Amino acid sequence: MRRELFGVFGGRERFERIRSPAEFDRIVGGETITVGVRDFALGLPGRSSTYDAPNGCCAIWGEAFLPRGVETPLSTAEWLFERYAEEGIDAFEKLNGSYLVALEYDGDGVVVTDPIHSSEGFYADTDHGRCFGSDASRLTRVLDSPTLDCRGLCEFLHFGLTFGPTTTIAEVRRLPYDGYLTADSTGELSRFVYRPREFEYAKELAVRLERAVRRRSTYPGRKGLLMSAGFDSRLLLAGLSDVDVCYTLGTPSTPEVEIARKLAAQYGAHHHLLHVNDDYLLAAPDIVRYTQGVRESVHIHHRGNANEITTDTIYHGLLLDTLLRGHYLPRDTIHLGPISRDFPLPRLRPEPDVPSEFADRLGYFDGGDRPLVDCREIDADTPQEFLRETVERHYQRGFDRADSQYNAMALLGLKCKSALPFRNHLADHHLESFVAADAELIDWHLSTPPEHRNDRTYQQALRLVDGEILRHRPPDRPHRTYQLNQIEKYLRKTLPVLQPFGTPWPDRDRIYDENDLDHRLFPDRSDLHALPPRVKLRITDARTWLEHAGRGTVPSADDLVQVSSPL
Repeated sequence: MRRELFGVFGGRERFERIRSPAEFDRIVGGETITVGVRDFALGLPGRSSTYDAPNGCCAIWGEAFLPRGVETPLSTAEWLFERYAEEGIDAFEKLNGSYLVALEYDGDGVVVTDPIHSSEGFYADTDHGRCFGSDASRLTRVLDSPTLDCRGLCEFLHFGLTFGPTTTIAEVRRLPYDGYLTADSTGELSRFVYRPREFEYAKELAVRLERAVRRRSTYPGRKGLLMSAGFDSRLLLAGLSDVDVCYTLGTPSTPEVEIARKLAAQYGAHHHLLHVNDDYLLAAPDIVRYTQGVRESVHIHHRGNANEITTDTIYHGLLLDTLLRGHYLPRDTIHLGPISRDFPLPRLRPEPDVPSEFADRLGYFDGGDRPLVDCREIDADTPQEFLRETVERHYQRGFDRADSQYNAMALLGLKCKSALPFRNHLADHHLESFVAADAELIDWHLSTPPEHRNDRTYQQALRLVDGEILRHRPPDRPHRTYQLNQIEKYLRKTLPVLQPFGTPWPDRDRIYDENDLDHRLFPDRSDLHALPPRVKLRITDARTWLEHAGRGTVPSADDLVQVSSPL
């Protein structure tokens, strides 16, 4: 990858036994930590920075800002180092952005992620001591004999991700959510804790959205926006006065593209259509590595058009719907028997079936009569049992930070971050900005009761940002209320005189079949052909990543998949 943070708990000699200093733009270290940083944005305001001191060091990798109102000639890394010297671990409460930090002060070393773990950190205990970094595959290669984590693989194939610290390699773990790593332990911080209160939700959200976008508006070069016709894209267009190009994936005649084109024109930006091509489901190592082996690559929608995105800086709206519109909150419905249809109600479901809710959101595969991987660590005989055991376990852990079942669900959704490979790929090729990771927006999420994190509040905030922001409404949300949109969605599906809304993304199953991917990907495993395309793509992702990271030392994923009958 073009960008990486890699470090060891130990001196420079230990570091150089594993990695060459020539691989990095800068190396800093002391007695406890040595860390290398590679980043084409190193030294730019708000981006990666490093600091060496006689009594320690600090390396910040990613997008990081000082607290609002703080003005200092110091680099962000030096400022954080000085705050840590005075306040200890509490210093990280004040750092804003999407980052991974390695810091040593007076012989104590610590590695910390941002509050929502949007810049993921991994670690492994190796023959060379404890190593850590931003790239899970580089840690796997440090291991002499990496072994497959069969539970991690089974979670990945069924959910499209792994939960908690689990990866698909037994010796490689993720840092805790809102947590830290030391030479011999891990721990959690308290930056992400739900404390709902009453305030003017929409008005305050509008102010914070404007500040979050403005904070990221000064990046250099030509600026681009990966956009759909939804709410998040137009927020960035309204807040950024100098977007040069808007990129939308699709076909010229789809409503999503038509509205996106109108939005770009409304805000004075050029619109570029990314045509869907045969590479839309490309699963080569240079794409799959951005999954880190813990999420599926299907979310890297622009993979087949990467060469067309030519701007220096790129923006996107990833996770804004999860933080601000309650994507993982269960909306209540009423069942209308005569037409066999559930219609939404303007409230949260009183007693949600949490595993079922997450199965729907994540695309859980529950076919067959046993899990796809035979693993002694899994205490479940069927996929349904595996679903409930896995989701319930991680959902219940959220009550250390959440005050209600709804916020525990929202927390689990944020921990999942299914689409993070989309961001990882962009950030490795462009000066990428992650607006949703802004500390003020995270605080709004934690302070706002779940029943107010919805489309209504979000749209009110958008109108306060720009009264004309909803001039061209999203094609699948022509009305202001969620309920009316769902009613029209049902009518369009039912009445032959109306066209369905469609989806903003290409038809994955059709592309899979048209490219005869069964025979290209699984020529010797015809027993896998009856699986859904998304599951087969997960198998391909896992196989590709394990081969890339393990270099032949880890079993192939598709060799471990067991298909039960009937599917």
